[in-house]
Amino acid sequence: MAEDMGERTEEPTAKKRSDARSRGQTAKSQDLSAAIIMAGATGVIFILGPIAFRSMLNVTRHSLGPNGLAQTTSLDETIGELSKSGWEVCVAVLPAMLIMSVICAIAQIVQVGFMFSLKAMEPNLNKFNVVKGFAKLFSKRSVVRGSLDLVKFAALLAAVFAALSGYQDDVAALPMLSIMEGIEKIAEMILVTALYILFVLTILGILDFTYQRWQMTQDLKMTKHEVKDERKSMDGNPEVRARRMKMAREQMMQRLGAEVPQADVVVTNPTHFSVALKYDPNKMGAPRVTAKGADFIALRIRQIAAAEGVPIVERPPLARALYGRCDVGDEVPEREYEAVAEVLAYVYQLAGKLDPIAASSAARAASPAATR
Repeated sequence: MAEDMGERTEEPTAKKRSDARSRGQTAKSQDLSAAIIMAGATGVIFILGPIAFRSMLNVTRHSLGPNGLAQTTSLDETIGELSKSGWEVCVAVLPAMLIMSVICAIAQIVQVGFMFSLKAMEPNLNKFNVVKGFAKLFSKRSVVRGSLDLVKFAALLAAVFAALSGYQDDVAALPMLSIMEGIEKIAEMILVTALYILFVLTILGILDFTYQRWQMTQDLKMTKHEVKDERKSMDGNPEVRARRMKMAREQMMQRLGAEVPQADVVVTNPTHFSVALKYDPNKMGAPRVTAKGADFIALRIRQIAAAEGVPIVERPPLARALYGRCDVGDEVPEREYEAVAEVLAYVYQLAGKLDPIAASSAARAASPAATR
């Protein structure tokens, strides 16, 4: 019933997920990215903040001092002082900026991996459709998303109040502190507040990322008909596949028609397997399989052999062994030397190529013991 109604009940295939990724459609949580960036920023401020603060303080003291910007008398001197102060500021903040750039990249990579897609940047006029925009604004997903944002805001606000609740007396005493003491106390409050927010934001980010992955799976789900169509497109059209198989069979039959007549003997099961063997002592180190087949192909090999006058010898164990252990073009395994040599000697004797004594000698010479 679900298939008839076109309901999306099937899990997305690997191809569907890959196509979505190529379009830039991935599961990503902005909250988790914000948590990672905030964690990095907190660490950078904690480690590099004092160094940058001292540098900025020195720049300020120099600019306002007797040899600073306030005492310049010409445009060149003013530009020189501004350039010097700007360079010192850049040196102070540049390491933090570079580290934060790396952290921002990591925040994306840990969620979606390395991905670059231009399709997400292609213009789409549907995005400017006012009707669809209003429909999305008041859709069920937007309502749920808005409700979750309110919950997140309340949780972050609660974290801020919890962090600052222990600093009520310190806030009241700030006017009585020196400038440096006040700055240190404010920095401490900011750091504690950031840690509280970071804790809540990390939990929200993990939950949101889990939800985004689930939502993406729901969006990519497929109908049974789509799964069948994709399988057909990947496997190929049935008619094309049948035509391809027919051509492969025809090519195989042509090879059989060329190779089997050149064989010295065809060893059979007698009905299930057929293996054609050829041996040229001047060119081969051992007899070689020139054709093999099972069932219909085995029958076709026997038919070609009978029509071309190639001897057919029934040796079921040998035929099964050669069929299972050898590919076309392979030399027979050493363990089958003696059995194959006996068959060839028998065939050569029938053809009048060897007398009985020579045939027996050939069989012994081709055995594994003789080769060693």
